[in-house]
Amino acid sequence: MAERKIDQDVMALIADILEMEPGKIDPNAHLVEDLGMDSMMALEILAGIEKRFKIKVPEQDLPMITSVNRAIELTKKYVK
Repeated sequence: MAERKIDQDVMALIADILEMEPGKIDPNAHLVEDLGMDSMMALEILAGIEKRFKIKVPEQDLPMITSVNRAIELTKKYVK
């Protein structure tokens, strides 16, 4: 899968969960501190990534999803 497509899909997923426009989200912004994400949203993001990309992300990797860019990096790690 093209890296740009992964970037766009993860950004769109996070924007949808945070109820924000994708273009208004800084990819380096901290999801909790800057964007107000809570633990339930984090689980939604993880579940959405797993469903969209048909991958399994170990739960111990959940704390690594601190920004949009980190979520994208983590997704790319597991997408074959």
